[in-house]
Amino acid sequence: MLKFIIIGILQSLFLTSGQVFLKHSMNKVGNLELSLSFLRSLVNIPIFASLASFLIAAGLWIYMLKYYNFSMAYPMTSISYIFGMLASALILHESIPLTRWIGVVIIVIGVFFIIKN
Repeated sequence: MLKFIIIGILQSLFLTSGQVFLKHSMNKVGNLELSLSFLRSLVNIPIFASLASFLIAAGLWIYMLKYYNFSMAYPMTSISYIFGMLASALILHESIPLTRWIGVVIIVIGVFFIIKN
């Protein structure tokens, strides 16, 4: 069970980091219109870091699907919400209202009940 939890946490961390890198990259891009300059702006380190993070997350997800029940593996991905909220506040410096933090606490409680057999 500990291995499952560690893999689930790592998968969620890579999934969230991919989203954060993508958000960081999109914050630097101007208008989203199909043009040569727009396509050039997509060739940058945060985009490549995002893709690498997504690939690692997908590999871990494939492993989870192969060796664990889907009814346990899929809810484990909700840990990404926790990491996403923390990244929003700590890395992207977004303001997070109390109601969203309460939602994250409810998610944590739900994940605990799902992985507790």
